[in-house]
Amino acid sequence: MTQTMKALLLNAHGDLDQLHVVTDKARPVATEGHVVIRVGASSFNYHDVFTVKGMPGIKVPLPVVIGLDLAGTITEIGAQVSGWNVGDRVLINPLKPGVGLMGEMVDGGMAEYALADARQLIKLPDAVSFEQAAALPVAYGTAHRMLVTHNTVKPGDKVLILGASGGVGTASVILAKLLGAEVIAAAGSAEKCSRLKELGADHAINYHETDFSKWAIGQYGKPERRGYEGGVDVVINFTGGDTWVPSLKCLKRGGTLLVCGATAGHAPAEDLRYVWSFELNIKGSNSFYEDNLVALLDLIAAGKIDPLIDRVLPLEQAAEGLALIATAPC
Repeated sequence: MTQTMKALLLNAHGDLDQLHVVTDKARPVATEGHVVIRVGASSFNYHDVFTVKGMPGIKVPLPVVIGLDLAGTITEIGAQVSGWNVGDRVLINPLKPGVGLMGEMVDGGMAEYALADARQLIKLPDAVSFEQAAALPVAYGTAHRMLVTHNTVKPGDKVLILGASGGVGTASVILAKLLGAEVIAAAGSAEKCSRLKELGADHAINYHETDFSKWAIGQYGKPERRGYEGGVDVVINFTGGDTWVPSLKCLKRGGTLLVCGATAGHAPAEDLRYVWSFELNIKGSNSFYEDNLVALLDLIAAGKIDPLIDRVLPLEQAAEGLALIATAPC
């Protein structure tokens, strides 16, 4: 007889009311090259909101269990899997080789059990909890690649982070401080600014009340066209839209604009005069790789970072957690 489990299922694209917790979802069984994971924790990202609403050009095989990021314990091992044992604690790289993202192209983590390709498994250090691990891949992995892999932030750099209260934003604050930067975090409310200061940001700007670009110029001086004084060293901008040109304006000569997304629009107005006049660098960073996740796990195990987790909810309330992300601007 087929065993069943609880899962958060998306049956059709639309609003969050299309998500339903079911109790009769068939429990996965281990196929060749795969393992079954008893999910210890799974986290949400804004990408899950896009999955629910539907994205142009991406055909999601519905119904699907959502949730990209998950960690748990191996309960069953399929044929042709070596190096892993039942009981091993693992983090799952959400990108399934040759298929796509979990929680989008295949069932994801918002369930009691999940099926994963053995190539997705990353050993979880004993000192790292399931909740900490599940917070990492999409948000912290993206930030780690952008700041660390690409070697873009140096000790003493002045780093301005837009959308700093979101997942990638808070990860960028934590990692930039670890790298020795002076961090300016921009967010959409006084409460978020206060929490970002608690997280380690040296300055926090409520962008609804203050023009972040003018603030940076007022704080650090107007960038000099021929000298290297004035402005910030790095702006982290995964917002796009009308924040693009102000980001260029407050960068010092030779400064770097980092981009890994465009939540407010991918085709912003441009002003190339700032790019050539101040010899600016625009550096793109896409996604993350296993080495980013391993490095982050090691940082947590060593006590050097601790991912920010707003709250932990039971599976029955998972849709409420996604609603918090969907309705809270960064």
